[in-house]
Amino acid sequence: MDLYEYQAKEMFAAYGVPTQSGIVAVDPAAARCAAEDIGGTVVVKAQVKTSGRGKAGGVKLAADPVEAQAHAEAILGLDIKGHIVRKVLITGASDIAEEYYVSFLLDRANRNFLAMASVEGGMDIEEVAETKPEALAKVAIDPIDGVDRAKADEIVAIAKFPTDVADQVAEVLVSLWATFVGEDASLVEVNPLVKTPVGDIVALDGKVTLDDNAEFRHPLHAELTDIHATDELEVVATAKGLNYVKLQGEVGIIGNGAGLVMSTLDVVAYAGEEFGGIRPANFLDIGGGASAQVMADGLEIVLGDPEVKAVFVNVFGGITSCDAVANGIVGALRMLAERDEEPTKPLVVRLDGNNAAEGRQILDDAAHDLIEIVDTMDDAARRVAQLAAQGA
Repeated sequence: MDLYEYQAKEMFAAYGVPTQSGIVAVDPAAARCAAEDIGGTVVVKAQVKTSGRGKAGGVKLAADPVEAQAHAEAILGLDIKGHIVRKVLITGASDIAEEYYVSFLLDRANRNFLAMASVEGGMDIEEVAETKPEALAKVAIDPIDGVDRAKADEIVAIAKFPTDVADQVAEVLVSLWATFVGEDASLVEVNPLVKTPVGDIVALDGKVTLDDNAEFRHPLHAELTDIHATDELEVVATAKGLNYVKLQGEVGIIGNGAGLVMSTLDVVAYAGEEFGGIRPANFLDIGGGASAQVMADGLEIVLGDPEVKAVFVNVFGGITSCDAVANGIVGALRMLAERDEEPTKPLVVRLDGNNAAEGRQILDDAAHDLIEIVDTMDDAARRVAQLAAQGA
């Protein structure tokens, strides 16, 4: 889960990272009131979970509350890389002497943690890494040893921070690492970390990505979820305990096991090229031991997507029994019909493995007009793409 800037900075502050306070506003009038409370020149900042908001017009200086209201009115509702702005953060304008960059992240390629730091902050770090790689220090972090003051000093030295801020930056790094570990994050980032004219170091921005697999250790993280910025089907799927991700396509995908589902996405996308660029509409993994109820819940979610024109159920029975999957499909269709939500989208089903013959027989006996059984994954992918194109 990605956090908004204001959430990240609140989290940083709780661990001792020096940050700048602000007030969140959801409408222009509230932005004006916030500017009045803060006083002086303020910054109106779009709260979106993506980069590049400044270039997109999502960050504006306001000399007074009236101007802050006008800027908020222009920014709220703005589409920034597919993210609609629903909140703005009002902060006091800061005098900046220098801008830096610091972060900790999960280094998946090396199965380790990584610190990154640069004295050239305030711009896209990808640009710095590409155009001036020598300006971005990368330091591997041992998961056991972590980041103490000695390690922080090492990072500061490698990144060549000025001596007059070295101690403060090192302290920030120690606190930032505490945030990273304490909140089970996969990324904590400050860009820019600024030096003020009086020499103070302050985190003017913040980015945090939390590891959803650690939710059981952090019940309060649920309060950070913005359901308005999350696809409605993903919210419903999460409530049902389903691993679902909404994509932009026409073929609903249901499978058991992340590897099989990812392969299914690939074969459907490949097959869809023959039919005008038909694409997968979602990722949905019902898991290795899915029951008939889980199958029914998953099918209900996928069929509830208005962009879906056809559904591909691709199951290899291992722990999951194919007859349980088949019962789930039949039960889900019956349940929807009983609720006057009669399905109209065709289902292509491929069952293989544990009790596959029994599962196919259950579907044959159901004799449902929407269900079509196909033996192989490639043939099923081609057929579902064809059906989706016909229904588009």
